[in-house]
Amino acid sequence: MQPLLDIMKKLRDPQTGCPWDLAQDFATIVPFTLEEAYEVVDTIERKAWQELPDELGDLLFQVVFYCQLGQEQGMFDFATVIERISDKLTRRHPHVFAQADGQISGPIINSQDLNQAWDKLKANERQQKQLHSALDDIPTALPALSRARKIQHRVAKVGFDWAELEPVVAKIHEEIDEVLVEVNKQPNDADYSKDKVQDEMGDLLFAVVNLARHLKVDPEQALRQANTKFERRFRGVEQYVADSGKAIEQHTLTELDGYWDRVKQHEKAN
Repeated sequence: MQPLLDIMKKLRDPQTGCPWDLAQDFATIVPFTLEEAYEVVDTIERKAWQELPDELGDLLFQVVFYCQLGQEQGMFDFATVIERISDKLTRRHPHVFAQADGQISGPIINSQDLNQAWDKLKANERQQKQLHSALDDIPTALPALSRARKIQHRVAKVGFDWAELEPVVAKIHEEIDEVLVEVNKQPNDADYSKDKVQDEMGDLLFAVVNLARHLKVDPEQALRQANTKFERRFRGVEQYVADSGKAIEQHTLTELDGYWDRVKQHEKAN
């Protein structure tokens, strides 16, 4: 790690460093951190293994950047980060590192035991941090679908959840009806509001995330897959459009739907 840490230090040197790097602070590099994390995800989903070391390096550089800023301000450095994560991993895996700290009783023999032990450790950590609500330490910057799933997972752990799938599905139908009620109101209605449409759409999306959670599906990953599939099929539609010799705007929706169906049939055949 030392060569990379030295490079970062030189980039931030007040006399000879890079002007761009010198102008950054914790807040300004956050968007780049998110971008690099998503690029890692994209590379893995594309199975572009040759690209992955580069993308992981870009993500690691973000961590190094934060550590350099922390060191300059006398708050922490890279060694602090390594110490914290090492301690956390050891503390959370007493079944591996044989820590007799009393946080887990009894042998851990399967995944269910591991999950229960993990939840107990996390609860103890939140208590030590004086986080009294089950929702206190859920990052607000998480993508909305992921944060909804995490919120629902947390409240389910304390018993606030349906045990069966039927009421989960019924809730989605209820939320669809409520969206349509707002959509069908006239602009001159006394209680008409565009904000209400958005509010009801949020409730619907939250309910759909709940269904995904009950089905043990990651909603963020499922939507990414849906985006990829739609993009792939629409590019197929565009190819049919190009072969037709007409601009896409000159096609009727029926014609475009026909191309779409042909693309889907071609996928199924292959």
